[in-house]
Amino acid sequence: MILGMPVATFTLIHVVLSLIGIVAGIVVVEMIGSKKKEAWTTLFLTTTVLTSVTGFFFPFDRLLPSHVVGIISLILLAAAIAALRAYRLAGRWRAIYVVTAIAALYLNVFVAVVQGFLKIPFLKQLAPTQGEPPFLIAQAAVLLVFIGIGVLAFRSFRPEVPALAGSD
Repeated sequence: MILGMPVATFTLIHVVLSLIGIVAGIVVVEMIGSKKKEAWTTLFLTTTVLTSVTGFFFPFDRLLPSHVVGIISLILLAAAIAALRAYRLAGRWRAIYVVTAIAALYLNVFVAVVQGFLKIPFLKQLAPTQGEPPFLIAQAAVLLVFIGIGVLAFRSFRPEVPALAGSD
């Protein structure tokens, strides 16, 4: 039992949160130049934080690579949320937001690929130890895609600048 739920139920919630975070993150990245993304951004940040937090509730007896990824993700998400909410994307906070939000999304997808190779029989057969070329190629491809997305998002993201009082 985890938080009063059977492990299978908790795992399902964790996976659903992760998948919602990935989908919402993709929508946010696609809309990064748009002004109408507030609800999607909130959904992405909230579910991605919850994905990382819930990962720490699974039983463990030592620090695992998944915990390190979770810690890094939470640090990135804290910076993204601060840049967006506290600093309103002013100055260099725009860059901090874009980089940290996309990096957090990348980590969520990175873990999804890892889990895919662990849980999907066809993929597990291709890379049983996750050191084989199919796994490494898949992760390298994901990384390259996210680097490209990050560069494009960074170049195109121009947050709306609030009008100064009395400048009408």
